[in-house]
Amino acid sequence: MLAVNSTEQMIFDWFQYFHANPEVSWKEIKTTAKLAEILDDMGVSYKKFNDVTGLVAEIGKGEETIAVRADIDALWQEVDGVMQANHSCGHDANISIVLGALYALKNEPLKKKIRFIFQPAEETGGGALAMIDRGVMEDVTHLFGVHLRPMEELPLGKVSPAIYHGAAAFLTGTITGIDAHGARPHQGKNAIDVVVAIQQMLKNIHVDPFEVYSAKITKIVADGGSVNIIPGNATFSIDVRAQKNEVLAQVQRDVDKGLKQIAEMFDTGVAWDWMDVTPGAEVSSEAAAIAERSIVEALGEQSLAPAVMTPGSDDFHFYTIKNTELKATMIGVGADLGPGLHHPKMTFDAKALLDGAKVIATTLKNSAMK
Repeated sequence: MLAVNSTEQMIFDWFQYFHANPEVSWKEIKTTAKLAEILDDMGVSYKKFNDVTGLVAEIGKGEETIAVRADIDALWQEVDGVMQANHSCGHDANISIVLGALYALKNEPLKKKIRFIFQPAEETGGGALAMIDRGVMEDVTHLFGVHLRPMEELPLGKVSPAIYHGAAAFLTGTITGIDAHGARPHQGKNAIDVVVAIQQMLKNIHVDPFEVYSAKITKIVADGGSVNIIPGNATFSIDVRAQKNEVLAQVQRDVDKGLKQIAEMFDTGVAWDWMDVTPGAEVSSEAAAIAERSIVEALGEQSLAPAVMTPGSDDFHFYTIKNTELKATMIGVGADLGPGLHHPKMTFDAKALLDGAKVIATTLKNSAMK
């Protein structure tokens, strides 16, 4: 069973394990096994899945269900010159915070069930949809999430009842032209010319200037194999962001239109696919109000911060898009986090783990005791 000096040390120990054992999306095998081991030690029942990683635990009784989501995957990125899995996203913290809340509530007399969703593959955008397809939102009326925030959004000791993430869409494309000798460019169809035209097209997309949006190329691979060969073929990626879902859809339509026109102009094959679309936040005022009261109750009025607006995205919001009656919000926890989320050397003050666990436990308890 759990043999530790304190609940706080237990949370830190969990974090150290997950931080030291990062796994990328859909491959969170050791992470899922460790979660099962911890829940076994707690005596808490859970359900694993035959075809995907992650698991769902549940405590309490009642006809209605309150849920909380923790994302469990890591990024694949270069750290000190080596490509590796890395928890620069802070999901190791999210796991530990939600486990801490579960430990605090597991013996409480609850009037409703509380479901703890340890979700895989947030970084690739498909994890939430996979959990929805596997029935994790059945009977759920309220859903809460949690995420550490960078220091420019929230300092240590401040907690926000809502995070208004932006919407994001990611495109991958291929250009199929004709290679040519560097001395005879007229004999080929230069993929680099097409890429340059795509870049200029993105810069010429304009929507209402009062809206927040961006579209940019994030990857180009074009190599003829030698410095005197003009490459006919290339691959590229585009990242599109907007604060509102409807603005994102408008920019996507403009990108589609522009790519079609460029293909015709250069008489070159251009194919593309929107490989992932992550919706912007749809925050429930009721869920945010519960979180706000709980932050004050758990940490004091001085810790309450306003809602956070951020251009980043999170697949947490698929839960509300796919379940329109669901009342949901994601709680932001200040941690003096820097240099920033997804930076390979990201660090934060571990005290934020305790703040987050207290707030999530209080929020869930208040929701389940109504």
